[in-house]
Amino acid sequence: MERRQDGPARPKSQGRRVADSRAVEVASRVGLCARGVIYVLVGILAVRIGLGSDSGKEADRSGAVGTLAEQPFGRALLWALVVGLAAMALWRLAEAAFGQTVEGGDKWSRRLGSLGMAVFYAVICVGVVQTALVGGSSGGRPSDETSKEYTARVLDWPGGRVIVGVFGAVLIAVGVVILVRSLMRKFEKDLRTDEMRPATRRVVAFLGVVGGASCGVVAAGAGLSILLTAVRYDPSQAKGLDETLRSFAATPAGPALLIAAAVGLLLFGLYSFCEARWRKAAEHRSPEEQPAGATGPGTRPGAP
Repeated sequence: MERRQDGPARPKSQGRRVADSRAVEVASRVGLCARGVIYVLVGILAVRIGLGSDSGKEADRSGAVGTLAEQPFGRALLWALVVGLAAMALWRLAEAAFGQTVEGGDKWSRRLGSLGMAVFYAVICVGVVQTALVGGSSGGRPSDETSKEYTARVLDWPGGRVIVGVFGAVLIAVGVVILVRSLMRKFEKDLRTDEMRPATRRVVAFLGVVGGASCGVVAAGAGLSILLTAVRYDPSQAKGLDETLRSFAATPAGPALLIAAAVGLLLFGLYSFCEARWRKAAEHRSPEEQPAGATGPGTRPGAP
């Protein structure tokens, strides 16, 4: 029996066209740059802590925002960061609603991950807006203080101990997944590596592997502290990014481990700029230019 050939690709829905639009692509690249700024600043602050030159700032989002606010034209820099974080949140929200443009982007796990990141960056964006409106350099509440307060509230809910424990376990799992994917260089599937020179590709791969692995380790460490909070029923065990990084200095490896993790976060910030430059995106053609059934290189076919 002769096999039936596939017909031309289905027309894109209105939502899919919006998600694949040039505006969303620009938002993704601007958002990745904003992410890069935050991680570079957090990495620098954490390195200073590891070297013993603690400036009094938290090695987390609040410290990064406070550092920006202290620079010349600090308020303008904060509003630029707000735009970048808002763009990041909207881009991730579009991915959650319509799927990512890369291969396998329609998987529920990827959509759920995008939704979580959209909420995460929206919360950070709101915090930066508050700082920009006040005009101060505090950068908002430290992550450690916020983590302990919210954890204590949830523990008081019916079944709160289970909720906190599950959240900690999920965060550990996310950290492990990030670590493994980074070591396996899975991130390269989302990049236009064919446009890179061999030396550039090696540098980007190094930044992605080391930076991503560091993020995974830090996320797993924070998740472990939250899980222990549920087991011991002690909100003081919950740690934000700053306290998680500082806890590395209390290990047998001492400050060296803290500095290594801090450098890793800084490298992830640099990788974010590379991803903004080379991340794959949908082709932007007019209907007359788009061949029937064609899908641009690196994009996923047949999006619903």
